[in-house]
Amino acid sequence: MRAMQWFIFMTASSVALPIVIGGVFHLPQDEIASLMQRTFLVVGLSSALQSIIGHRFPIVDGPAGSWVSVFIMMAAMAAQQGQNAKEALQLLQGGMLLAGLLLFVLGVTGLFYKLISLFTPLVTNTFLFILSLQLSGVFLKGMLSLGDETGMPSGYWGAVVALGVFVLVIFLTIRGTGWMRQYAVLLGILTGWGLHVLVSGGIATDMPMQMEWAMKLPEVFAWGMPRLNPGMAVTASLFSLILVSNLIAAVTAARQVIPREEKEERKTFNRSSMIGGVSHGLAAAYSAIGIVPLPVTASFIRMTGQTRRKPFLWACLALSFISFVPGIVNFLAMLPTSVASAVSLATFVQMTGNSFQSLTQAAQTQRQLTILGIGLLVGVGFTLVSASLPQGLPIVLQYALGNGLLIATLLVMALEKLWRPESGIPHSSSNAYPS
Repeated sequence: MRAMQWFIFMTASSVALPIVIGGVFHLPQDEIASLMQRTFLVVGLSSALQSIIGHRFPIVDGPAGSWVSVFIMMAAMAAQQGQNAKEALQLLQGGMLLAGLLLFVLGVTGLFYKLISLFTPLVTNTFLFILSLQLSGVFLKGMLSLGDETGMPSGYWGAVVALGVFVLVIFLTIRGTGWMRQYAVLLGILTGWGLHVLVSGGIATDMPMQMEWAMKLPEVFAWGMPRLNPGMAVTASLFSLILVSNLIAAVTAARQVIPREEKEERKTFNRSSMIGGVSHGLAAAYSAIGIVPLPVTASFIRMTGQTRRKPFLWACLALSFISFVPGIVNFLAMLPTSVASAVSLATFVQMTGNSFQSLTQAAQTQRQLTILGIGLLVGVGFTLVSASLPQGLPIVLQYALGNGLLIATLLVMALEKLWRPESGIPHSSSNAYPS
């Protein structure tokens, strides 16, 4: 039963984003199913490796929202420049390989632990807040079926169902008790999927008539061989710092709900970084979304009391196993994009609220408020104008300026280090700015 709880949570955390990415890149149904198959395999392997060799906590690894933002940026640039989607995906594979290599080197050399001081609460929560804002547009577009070519009635009614799923997941997360709160995401998926079938007049017409139950290995380099250009190389190198922040947040949250004597904190983080590099290598090799430890796992552990690693490892094995059964994966891949987007947006609500609350605590002085204001304005601003950047810019600038999340995080990090706080400044922000 404990392993089943982990398995359901792990599956629910992995099923939505491959569908969202498939919709962003306009992939056909069979390629979305293949992407989900490869994602399940990498999630299972990566989670097990981290639990056994890396940080050694039962933390679910899953598709990273931060990597999703890069995928979306690349999809927009490919459409703007008339580039083939597969070429953009090959560049993303190359970027994940480079980021994985950097994470591995940081872990092996012990440099990872020395970077922790860069990630102040202001930096980390600015990153989480802008990430939520950046992805909200994509999830809303998916919920409302904007650009959906399937026609009616799934357009308008699909949007109504998606809105209902969004409200249901939030309600169960806040007001639900026991198993209903614990499985809010799963209940939202099942309810939304069932209602979508009803309003669409039945099962989707592109459902395979015969499900494949024979074992089948996930394809390696399904998008082609990895490629790398200067823009993606710079983006991946800088983005490695973002991955450091994500890993620190996940391990720190787990340590708060699973207290244990920690004599080698430095080694814990360095090992986790090393395995994180391996995970990114697996994600690139199997053409999946970048995988990172999910901080939300701590909430699941707190609700269920599941602190043992053995049931967790059984769940990892089960998820990896079903990735070899195309019939199961093909069925899960039929989850409507509108429902997947609604569930994804709902899961970001709590993270956005928590990051906003943490920002109000982290920004108490005029210096901190100014740094936060600069970071938010620049990050959100570049997110809004990224599609309007002139194509004549050097490729490095196009990639860097096209990602407001990356710019804002690095800017706040630099300002936190370069603009030293003055002694004697009060920590109250009530009079930080004139009214």
